[in-house]
Order: sequence, then structure tokens, then C-alpha cells
Amino acid sequence: VRDGTNLAKAGIPVVALVTQAFEDQAGFVARSTGVPGVPRFVLPHPCAGTGEENLTRVARESAPGILALLRGRS
Repeated sequence: VRDGTNLAKAGIPVVALVTQAFEDQAGFVARSTGVPGVPRFVLPHPCAGTGEENLTRVARESAPGILALLRGRS
């Protein structure tokens, strides 16, 4: 999220990816860095270490929502 807020401050369109377990912390970081409205997309937790097949599924299911956020639609 911190990288996302830094990019947003630089005017670069961004969507921060965060897993469900870290959703609250992501909000805290966004607020504390001065970009509380940085778009965030919540992924299932865990993603890491769940295998290529699961990551491919998560990516396919998440891509439309991430692209919508990048286009300014939620």
C-alpha cells in the first residue's frame, strides 16, 4: 500500500492489492501517508504459497475489478 500511495502522490494511476487479512492495516497505511482514498482491491487470504493454479484463478477473477478501479469505477 505504501508503494501505491507514493505512486498516487506522483500522479500515476494505481490500485493497491491487499489480502483480506491486511485490509485494516492497508487503510491505516493509506491514511497515515496522506492518501486515504487510494484505490484498494482486496484479494483472498492467503494468496502466497497456494500454488500456481490458485494464483491463476485469483488473477483471472480479480482482473476485471482491478481494471475497473484503474478506470475510476468501483
